[in-house]
Amino acid sequence: MARRKMKPQNLRSRQWFDNPDNPGMTAIYLERTVNWGLTVEELRSGKPIIGIAQTGSDISPCNRHHIELAQRVRDGIRDAGGIPLEFPVHQIQETLKRPTAALDRNLQYLSLVEILYGYPMDGVVLMTGCDKTMPAMVMGAATVNIPAIVLSGGPMLNGWWNGKRAGSGTVVWEARKLQADGTITYEEFIDVVTKSAPSIGHCNTMGTASTMNGLAEALGMSLPSCAAIPAPYRERGQISYATGRRIVEMVWEDLKPSDILTRQAFENCIVANSAIGGSTNAPIHINAIAKHIGVKLDIDDWEKVGHEVPLLVNMQPAGAYLGEEYFRAGGLPAVMNQLLKAGRIHGDAITANGKTMAENVQNAVITDEDVIRPYDKPLVKDAGFIVLKGNLFDSAIMKTSVISADFRKRYLSNPKDPDAFEGRAIVFDGPEDYHHRIDDPSLAIDETCVLFVRGVGPLGYPGSAEVVNMQPPAALLKKGIRDLPCIGDGRQSGTSGSPSILNASPEAGANGGLAVLKTGDRVRIDLRKRSANILISEEDYAARMAELKANGGYKVPKSQTPWQEIQRSMVSQLADGMVLKPAVKYQKIAQKRGIPRDNH
Repeated sequence: MARRKMKPQNLRSRQWFDNPDNPGMTAIYLERTVNWGLTVEELRSGKPIIGIAQTGSDISPCNRHHIELAQRVRDGIRDAGGIPLEFPVHQIQETLKRPTAALDRNLQYLSLVEILYGYPMDGVVLMTGCDKTMPAMVMGAATVNIPAIVLSGGPMLNGWWNGKRAGSGTVVWEARKLQADGTITYEEFIDVVTKSAPSIGHCNTMGTASTMNGLAEALGMSLPSCAAIPAPYRERGQISYATGRRIVEMVWEDLKPSDILTRQAFENCIVANSAIGGSTNAPIHINAIAKHIGVKLDIDDWEKVGHEVPLLVNMQPAGAYLGEEYFRAGGLPAVMNQLLKAGRIHGDAITANGKTMAENVQNAVITDEDVIRPYDKPLVKDAGFIVLKGNLFDSAIMKTSVISADFRKRYLSNPKDPDAFEGRAIVFDGPEDYHHRIDDPSLAIDETCVLFVRGVGPLGYPGSAEVVNMQPPAALLKKGIRDLPCIGDGRQSGTSGSPSILNASPEAGANGGLAVLKTGDRVRIDLRKRSANILISEEDYAARMAELKANGGYKVPKSQTPWQEIQRSMVSQLADGMVLKPAVKYQKIAQKRGIPRDNH
């Protein structure tokens, strides 16, 4: 164990529970804290108070098993000489929340900041799982900057349907095409999708949940191997205990998020995301974490640092396998070992267990090279995101690891114009408009068209919805055309294998270029030049923009709740992390702002 930097008398919690300069307030803080069975002696013992940030509930099924795992965390905290205090934070569940769970990320972040700063916490275990819980929790811990460690809940067991792996989320996108072309019925659609979720845990694919929890480990915020352990496995309970023990040590070592979340850590994270085939939602959330810890990181870094990185993990949606095989093949440590040997990551980056990334992964091995490929035998050579720019938007990203052979042949293989395509734009204002009109014969949609959806960003939806991966009309599906190019100012599920161009910033709701696009316009996408443009003159473009603004800008629906209005009033664009702009200046507040004032 590392040398202690923190002395018992300097713990934050002592200002609540043992402050002889203010006996009246000390008595009040102790009085109600002991009324359910804790003792005054415990709270005044000089043991660190460790928060357990609970994200599990009946309406957050991906995280619900944290209710049981928290007991093992408690055991670890107690055995290491700490005192656990479990508390709930605002719930997030990707699959249940309307209009989108992305609205809740910043709300969970805010609630966690208030708890960590305003209550007697010396350290915290962040219990994550479903997509937005990891970034929300790490954003909160970064803002307050007390010792913190991530405990993810792990993926579900593999799903199966008709003898084949049915990956959560990924199978939805395939099944809806099968239903649209008449291959399966409505009831069969329900059956295949529900069979993809056979146990507790988050998505068993490399969707946003597996991605974000893997990236918590790549950042150094989790214990090694934490992310990939399937939720029902015994190792999940075991690492919960180890995490509880470790957070107590982190408090004594004064090892804080600001010590771990360095520029090196974020570069490791970007490289890891490419190697695992991570979600297109990763840049949004990781950029947000960087802003809250004060590390310079922008959307262009995702291409500069991560594009020329090979895809090593053969896992849906970019590959064939699911979470159980990935765990057994070695999980993230095996991937990071390959990246370390190739000189692609910073081995000296410090991590939550007090060791460097190199120390953590230097002995990790791949046990199944079909699931995790060696660095020199990847599934895809350059597998990271590319960043596109033009008069349609200032930036948007495209996940290159999921460009299928059919898509590449159809759209990117013209020898006279390689890696580029032009097409007629079909524009939809939101998913409702898309569902209503996609099969409208008057649109004359064919394989040369490009589908656009707008009005689905942080302002337009609000919150930004996962609706960009649009399927072709049924007539084209029946002809065997499974994908059309899709572009939008919203997001798509990390479980989708569609090579969409998405996260467009600024969005139509902020009067970005998509707002003046018209159905029938010719558009050109050039992956080599990283460009995306409406093929109209600068004069015509300026005239359209002037007309848009004269008419009051792009129309967005009214806010339905107070929080929707509050967030819309201060939220940034997807490229900038969709953060609350006034919140970014609040950094390391436990050190900079001191202990909050007394409440009586």
